Amino acid sequence: MNKQSTVGSKIKALRELKNMDLETLAERTQLSKEQIEIIEQDKDLPSLAPLIKIARVLGVRLGTFLDDAENTGAVVCRRGERYDSISFSNNSQKTRNHMQYHALAQSKEDKHIEPFIIDINPTEQEEFALSSHEGEEFIYVLEGELEINYGKETYRLAPGDSIYYDSIVKHHVHGYRNQPAKILAVVYVPV
Repeated sequence: MNKQSTVGSKIKALRELKNMDLETLAERTQLSKEQIEIIEQDKDLPSLAPLIKIARVLGVRLGTFLDDAENTGAVVCRRGERYDSISFSNNSQKTRNHMQYHALAQSKEDKHIEPFIIDINPTEQEEFALSSHEGEEFIYVLEGELEINYGKETYRLAPGDSIYYDSIVKHHVHGYRNQPAKILAVVYVPV
């Protein structure tokens, strides 16, 4: 079973464990009931912002949806080991799969940060829908050039550059001039 097809199942199981119906989860997350149904049926994996809202309402870390195993000790991710990637979308066909997330600590239990290597695929879209969520993000550019729309500012980053920002401010990360890029991203979301 691939990672993408388990996120919705985990959300549904947690919701049911907490005796919460779809309507209540939708109301508390300010997402539509239909969007939550689609996520729970593993038909679509949305961007991080809706997943973070769901995690907050369910009282779990974002990583709870992405983790496979639990490990209370150190977790080592060796170069060359390939973990399943996860593709997020923002429910727009034009931007679907523009980012492939490779979790670096997926088996670590009770972590407070989520580290990823992210492959940013080229997209022909020129207008980007900004999103926001609680927490903070750190991004370090490994390959290619990156453009980040953050609030009213636009930042261009080259390999070796980094940025740290409050993710409550509306933002969007994509390759500069629709080119591919690879980044190390560390996301902190308070529980």
